[in-house]
Amino acid sequence: MADSGHSVHPGKFTPTQGSKGLIFTSIFIGILSFVIGYQIDKSPEKTLIWQGYLTAFFYFVSLALGGLFFTAIQHVSNAGWSVPVRRIAESFTSFFPVAVVAVAIYLVFGSHKMYEWMHLDVVNSDPILAGKASYLNEKFFIVRTILFFGLWFLFAKCIVGNSLKQDANGDEKYTRNNLKLSILFIIFFALSYSLFGVDYLMSLNPHWFSTMFGVYCFAGLFQSSIAFITIILAWLMRRGLLNGIVNENHLHDMGKFMLAFTVFYAYIAFSQFMLIWYANLPEETFFFANRGVGGWMSVSMSLLLFKFVVPFLLLLPKAVKRDGMYLSRVGILILIMQYVDLYWLISPNFSETAFFPIWGIGIFFGFLGVFLFVVTKFLEKNNIIPIKDPRLHEALHHHVY
Repeated sequence: MADSGHSVHPGKFTPTQGSKGLIFTSIFIGILSFVIGYQIDKSPEKTLIWQGYLTAFFYFVSLALGGLFFTAIQHVSNAGWSVPVRRIAESFTSFFPVAVVAVAIYLVFGSHKMYEWMHLDVVNSDPILAGKASYLNEKFFIVRTILFFGLWFLFAKCIVGNSLKQDANGDEKYTRNNLKLSILFIIFFALSYSLFGVDYLMSLNPHWFSTMFGVYCFAGLFQSSIAFITIILAWLMRRGLLNGIVNENHLHDMGKFMLAFTVFYAYIAFSQFMLIWYANLPEETFFFANRGVGGWMSVSMSLLLFKFVVPFLLLLPKAVKRDGMYLSRVGILILIMQYVDLYWLISPNFSETAFFPIWGIGIFFGFLGVFLFVVTKFLEKNNIIPIKDPRLHEALHHHVY
């Protein structure tokens, strides 16, 4: 079966001068926004600029993990249809070295300004924070961060590395090795990403807690990751680089993924809200109460409409799930609303009034530029599909009935 990939010759990916210009412009906007925003930020401890930084940082770390998670579930399920799509997901992991630098900057310069539980005088005067101090303390926080990012990077290097090595010799041992590694990664990912969400987002208000918060973060991660993978896939198809390899049937499956996890996101979001509303405990309800005043209710309702209702309705017909341009437009809407969702989780902890500072959006574009830069470099350096994967022949004859 491995020989089936030898006759497959996808087009060589080369970024256009226009796309390079947009990427570097985006990076420049991000740097400029951070510098100017930091200078004019009048909020206590410069928290406004770090809110924008945390939103963008968490967003793109989640995309990188989403790419690795998508890759892992394809190996675990022994999927053949997704082999050409998988390399796009693998490219997302090239962001991990950047993420390590980004999290180091945040830990050194921003974390003390964002988390009240890092200040001993505050903890000692608050019985609730004192009771959580065995987990919410700076040293353990840093240890967890190093452990999470270290193992995420190691799993990505091994799993993606095996896939790239297989391109050279077609040895099926790399597929078998990735099955074992993917099982281990999924187990670790389930725990580590849940705690990552608790550490970096939920602990912004350490008096609040939700047992579903980790799953809520995951729902947004996978919905947005599938959307981004689909957008890049459709773009490569329009450039003619996947002719004879990827067709509308692959798009159909990606469209079904987008629809499924749009519903999954809504299910988790509603479940979290319903449990808190039904229990009606003061230590839980203030999370939603704070997001129902000062303009935040409009943001809350926008999530309901534009992260669930509109994408759900747009993705229902079968025909539209076979149209790359259509899926790309829906994907862009999902990606925009993922940013809104993360800002909705972060900003109300610091501000009673809803607004999106322009420099925070600028920082997001900076991270976007860096993310697209490393992804395009990965695709430029490597084959844009796993050319000698033993399951590639299934993808070449994939049909959805």
